[in-house]
Amino acid sequence: MNDFTTWDILRNLLLAARWTVLLSLVSFVGGSLAGLALLFARIGKGRLGPAFAKTYIELFQGTPLLMQLFLAFFGLGLFGIDVPAWLAAGLALILWTAAFLAEIWRGCVESVAKGQWEASSSLGMGYLQQMRWVILPQALRVAVPPTVGFSVQVVKGTALTSIIGFVELSKAGTMVTNATFEPFTVYGFVALIYFCLCWPLSKSSQILERKLNVAHRNH
Repeated sequence: MNDFTTWDILRNLLLAARWTVLLSLVSFVGGSLAGLALLFARIGKGRLGPAFAKTYIELFQGTPLLMQLFLAFFGLGLFGIDVPAWLAAGLALILWTAAFLAEIWRGCVESVAKGQWEASSSLGMGYLQQMRWVILPQALRVAVPPTVGFSVQVVKGTALTSIIGFVELSKAGTMVTNATFEPFTVYGFVALIYFCLCWPLSKSSQILERKLNVAHRNH
């Protein structure tokens, strides 16, 4: 006999959703910081920095996130290092997020007209001054909508961490299903919770894009 009520199912899923939210935040914040460093390396002068950043981005964009999770969890184990599931999940998602954000932001920086570089250079600004005062403020306006939009992919990407044993929303859904034998109810709630997490981000991305486009046309 199934002693689980609908509230019991929902409550357990909501408790697990906390870890989905936390992992998403850690991955996005950590990936943003690493992505910013990659961005400067990618668009910087010289040869080693851009080459390294390009190789990194192509590697992480060109391989499945699932494989990266396996390597983070099992790969270090080959060297005798015991990696907790939460650490492997966070590390893999941070590195994966950084690659995509760096490429998104690179496109935004390159969308700034070359005349802006030339004008700021004629004022005697150095490279870092140009980036800080002229280029990045303009690129930021373009970058906000796709950056917020990509955060949805980060939230959905956390579902894959269940494969290495990290108990987040989708993993909890499987566990609750095995205990209650009510897959339709359980996964219906799982889908609803994911929707409640992702829809506001998608909607805010669309609103920001419209507002910024209107502001740009007014200027």
